[in-house]
Amino acid sequence: MLRRNLLDLIYKNGGHIGGSLSSLDILETLYTTNLFNFDKDHFVLSAGHLAPALYVVLAHIHKIPETLLATYSQFGSSLEGHVSLRTPGVEYASGSLGQGLSFAAGLALGDPSHNSVCLTTDGEHQEGQVWEAAAFASKYKLGNLINIIDCNGFQIDGSTDDIMPLKNLAQKYIQFGWTVTHINGHNSKSILAALKKSQKSEYPVCLIAHTTLGKGISFMENNFVYHDVKNLSSDLYEKALKELE
Repeated sequence: MLRRNLLDLIYKNGGHIGGSLSSLDILETLYTTNLFNFDKDHFVLSAGHLAPALYVVLAHIHKIPETLLATYSQFGSSLEGHVSLRTPGVEYASGSLGQGLSFAAGLALGDPSHNSVCLTTDGEHQEGQVWEAAAFASKYKLGNLINIIDCNGFQIDGSTDDIMPLKNLAQKYIQFGWTVTHINGHNSKSILAALKKSQKSEYPVCLIAHTTLGKGISFMENNFVYHDVKNLSSDLYEKALKELE
């Protein structure tokens, strides 16, 4: 149902569908389990262009009215193309990529009694500020900080390996003093188990979630052209809809 809602939202208004589909299962697991209470715990969507995925999840848990989804990215709507503080349940307004982990680390340091969860992408890790935040979190032993990386291997212009190879992300985080776990980013049991274990860590935790760009729609999967969609044709919409059904 959530993928159907996401497809409808993008079909009507355009938006970043590839990464939204790859991160959707992560977001759904975060918000539909009782591990976190995001009225007290903190969630930071660092990759703000994944907003469509967050919006359909927030509607699913009745944090926002489902009817509001139809206004996505329209003038005056609280559901902007990138998440903003005008949206209920959002405490971080993202624009430029690579800054969310710093914000989440600050929340974790300032509010040690609650969890601070950040969702980043592999492409964001080409930004130097991510690694400054990683060093900061290690220095202050922020065991209440969890960074989930939506690792689908693509960004707006192609694969991350072609544009700026990240090599071994896990080893990098380990060298920075983090606890690292690889997970299947489309398997709720895998995600949930890793999150439960992360809550008992003495060190900041990095969950590398291996995902598929455009997950669930065959012609979008691993095709960077669908990083962002301006106008999805009615034929492609119907094809995608049949696959999701």
